[in-house]
Amino acid sequence: MTDFQAIADSRTTASTIDFITRAARRTTTADVATLPGGIIRPGRNAWQVGRADKAAFLVDGAAYFTALDQALRKAKDTIWIVGWDFNPDIRLRPHQSSETLGELLLSLADENARLQIRILVWGMGPVYSGKSLRLFRESGFSAHPQITMRFDLRHPVRGCHHQKLVSIDDSLGFLGGIDLTARRWDEPDHRIENPLRKSPDGTPYQPVHDMHSMVSGQAAMLIGDVARRRWKRATGQKLKPAMTEGASWPIGIAPDMADATTAIALTEPGLIGKRGHYEAFRLTRDAIKAARKLIYIETQYLASFGVARAIGKRLKEIDGPEITVLVTKSSHGFLEKLTMGNNRDRLIRRLKRIDRYDRLRVMYAVVPNQHGDEQEIVIHSKLLIVDDHFVRVGSSNLNNRSEGLDTECDLAIEASNDAHRDAIEALRHRLIAEHLEVTPAAVRDMELARRSMNDAIEALNARGRGLRHFAVDIANGETTPLIGTGLVDPRRPYWPLQKLRLRIGRLAAAIF
Repeated sequence: MTDFQAIADSRTTASTIDFITRAARRTTTADVATLPGGIIRPGRNAWQVGRADKAAFLVDGAAYFTALDQALRKAKDTIWIVGWDFNPDIRLRPHQSSETLGELLLSLADENARLQIRILVWGMGPVYSGKSLRLFRESGFSAHPQITMRFDLRHPVRGCHHQKLVSIDDSLGFLGGIDLTARRWDEPDHRIENPLRKSPDGTPYQPVHDMHSMVSGQAAMLIGDVARRRWKRATGQKLKPAMTEGASWPIGIAPDMADATTAIALTEPGLIGKRGHYEAFRLTRDAIKAARKLIYIETQYLASFGVARAIGKRLKEIDGPEITVLVTKSSHGFLEKLTMGNNRDRLIRRLKRIDRYDRLRVMYAVVPNQHGDEQEIVIHSKLLIVDDHFVRVGSSNLNNRSEGLDTECDLAIEASNDAHRDAIEALRHRLIAEHLEVTPAAVRDMELARRSMNDAIEALNARGRGLRHFAVDIANGETTPLIGTGLVDPRRPYWPLQKLRLRIGRLAAAIF
């Protein structure tokens, strides 16, 4: 600390003291001890590692939006919003207020002349989603002098920006699977008739299950670093971290963990002359390889044959872990149905043929509708839990493009004490209980009685709301990727078009 002391002796202003305080809290990967023999390995499956003073798991959009609303109101210096899409017309607290996200950000900027709000959206996100095309036009929101919005087109051909994060003052960080856009908000009951579950234009949408995380401390600073890193790559502008004491943890949100080892894993495709980052896929594969008792997965897509190979190896073992995978059943759009849906069925068929010890369950979630039928719940979360010792929450799906074409970001926590393990186990029980419409205590007690996660799920899966097995013909059918998968769901950029793509990206960044 001698260098810091010299600065303090020569400049005793309040800003310098703030700088010292903030700089002392920052860390490098080398400063944080990972667990001996643990899953997280900096330089292989982790971009950076830091301590989370507090961490919370925010299950479903309502929980995330509520926590975010409270956190945004505490912002003092900077707000970063980075996502696949963004819509300022969504409401964060539809039960309590008609205020939109855009109106909230405008009021925060008007009340605090120091506050800078920067929003980075995938350049094709508003076009692809069809939910926020008006962002391309000037409005009172995007024209505010303290609010800067940019559209990111610095990606390989067919690649997209898929990270979903918010950073507030480098003190609070949010990372997970939920974009700040339409069709993301829902409550844990996922009931069919919910008048609040509608897009800003009033169009209702089907139930959707998702999750996010909130962290403070060094882990939050790393999320801020990811935002600045992405901003620089998209715009060329290099910005410094916040150097004032930032936002405090929201009073109404109880943390699930304290003082936890947290890793950030990235997927960034290499551009011409630059190496990429592929920690996220390695982290998933290493976690599956390390499992001893159980693997619990929630994923929008199950179409990665690389992940299938890792799971298949575990299923061949006599004493390997039991595995539960929750995935969305329906596919949207012709190409998605053709590739993601077909490859999912082929992948399940392959794994079921390997599963001679009957330890694999691949299921989708449903709720009853008013006609006595079942309505599927869209599983949009990207979650992996291993042995109630490791949890990963982020933007990475289990498909090819998330492994090396799209830009992804995941947050992982590895337990270092009993309290951490209890928190991860409680999260898993809470998720299973939500899908089965029972209490977390019922899941816990049934697991203890049956000594099995899968058997507990089967025993409790007796209501109209519950989990359903995929009906896949195991004996007949293909088990290899569909022809043309490399074009629709590629793992790596198509290099011959990269130079042209980069030029287009630079031109678009200059225009927007």
